[in-house]
Amino acid sequence: MKIKTRFAPSPTGSLHIGGARTALYSWLFARQHNGQFVLRIEDTDSERSTQESSTDIIDSMQWLNLDWDEGPYYQTKRYDRYNLVINQMLETRNAYKCFCTKKRLDELRKYQILNGEKPHYDGYCRNKYNNQDDDKIHVVRFCNPKEGLVVFDDQIRGPIQYHNKELDDLIIRRSDGTPTYNFCVVIDDWDMKITHVIRGTDHINNTPRQINILKAISAPIPTYAHLPMILDSNGKKLSKRHGVAQVLWYRDQGYLPEALLNYLLRLGWSYGDQEIFSTKSMKQFFTLNTVSKSASTINNKKLQWLNQYYINNLPSEYVASHLQKHLEKNKINIHLGPRLDDIIQLLGKRCKTLKDMADSCRYFYEELNSFDDHSAKIYLNSNSEELRLLLGAVYIKLANIHNWTIEEIQKKITECADILLIHIGKIAMPLRVSVTGQAKSPELYMTIYAIGQERTLTRIENALMYIVNNQDKKEYQKY
Repeated sequence: MKIKTRFAPSPTGSLHIGGARTALYSWLFARQHNGQFVLRIEDTDSERSTQESSTDIIDSMQWLNLDWDEGPYYQTKRYDRYNLVINQMLETRNAYKCFCTKKRLDELRKYQILNGEKPHYDGYCRNKYNNQDDDKIHVVRFCNPKEGLVVFDDQIRGPIQYHNKELDDLIIRRSDGTPTYNFCVVIDDWDMKITHVIRGTDHINNTPRQINILKAISAPIPTYAHLPMILDSNGKKLSKRHGVAQVLWYRDQGYLPEALLNYLLRLGWSYGDQEIFSTKSMKQFFTLNTVSKSASTINNKKLQWLNQYYINNLPSEYVASHLQKHLEKNKINIHLGPRLDDIIQLLGKRCKTLKDMADSCRYFYEELNSFDDHSAKIYLNSNSEELRLLLGAVYIKLANIHNWTIEEIQKKITECADILLIHIGKIAMPLRVSVTGQAKSPELYMTIYAIGQERTLTRIENALMYIVNNQDKKEYQKY
């Protein structure tokens, strides 16, 4: 049997991480078995479905590198096929036309609720095949079996059964002639030869209805696996409309797709104590029967840890291609500073996201017009004569470097400390503030190297001028 899975989101909003995890598990299962993976857009909800959401879903899948073999298919383009099957079911009496008015259905519902019954359609039109005016407004309902059980072996939850008497005759075609979601899904899975349906647990109540329709049209029944929910940090169901739930939000916040995929893989599945999984190892080790039955909770610290791992362990040119997009968004001209792989080496251990990295590296590419007030007050605002001597000596040493390397920079600054008979730390902090504008930065020698010789010297000059001007203010305030 050729394994074939599908991911079938509804375009009623952005792709959220619950959907992305479903897509990942379906994709992995297909790839692991040398099968095929189908992307299907289930857009029968015309009032809520949008092209913007469809585009977001496709962009999210592409960013995550979850490629598909077929699709994307759109249900709204297959209405003729659905209606053909519905008409055949009417002929074989597996479906029937229902002329019940809204008034009757409302009264039926009220009666059932008052009597403590679960609201359901009572089958009033089920056997009325004669004397019906087809021009009257009607829907088409599926003839659900009245007796027996629907039993299926869920690959995650084990055997599940429903009594047919609990399932009413669901509508498969609306009064406006459009087919309904549950019916479209069945025909799509049949036509597309889907062997395994991997989806969220919120669909589990649809499964017995869909199995009964498949049996009625003599179609093969897929194997089902229903994934547990993902909860937010407060233990509540993750809202699709919450920013943190949307896949592209993670892209925009500076996460790498490899980190998010690794995180989603582990959000309900494990392989011993292993935390890091490449795409290759995901395909090798993933199995449905080891997916947890319990809901999983978002843990942003874990995701940040994974992201930082991938920033520092993926090829630097690949990480740089993602970083570049964040720099461009910040309107930083990458041609006016160091290579991006140097920035990644410098900031990779300090920044958990590429967005943080882009926000932290401006001083490598742009002119430094001011110092952080707090840092300047501590390191550029006392012992002005000594500071000017220190920075002046460093300036002369750095200006005489002909081969601008990290080793030469370290050598010259160390020489200054030896000549002045001071600890290197006494030079390091004022110099750091001078060239970066702040007291915190990556390793000093590497930072100075990345900033470049000309820009470093200009910034030391500006720091010396700042010290002089600040000293003049102090002298003026004495009088």
